[in-house]
Amino acid sequence: MKVNQQFVDLLVSVAKEKNATPAQIALAWLLAQKPWIVPIPGTTKLSRLEENIGAVNIELTPADLATINEGANKLQAEGARYPERLEKMTGL
Repeated sequence: MKVNQQFVDLLVSVAKEKNATPAQIALAWLLAQKPWIVPIPGTTKLSRLEENIGAVNIELTPADLATINEGANKLQAEGARYPERLEKMTGL
């Protein structure tokens, strides 16, 4: 978790500069990658859905994107995506 937290901390710092949430920055970053990349975040709360939709209004500058990309490239995410029992259910 320590290694992965470094990337979260980077998103938090960019989010503070943009008056956004880290989740919005993560979604805006994904949206900025390629026009065919469409993130599909899941939520059960209307407030989170509205927050996620707000990501389309976040303008990441080339410098912002470079900062996030550099941070992402420096880190190797650690840990499994799902607990073992759930991973078996994914069919991957």
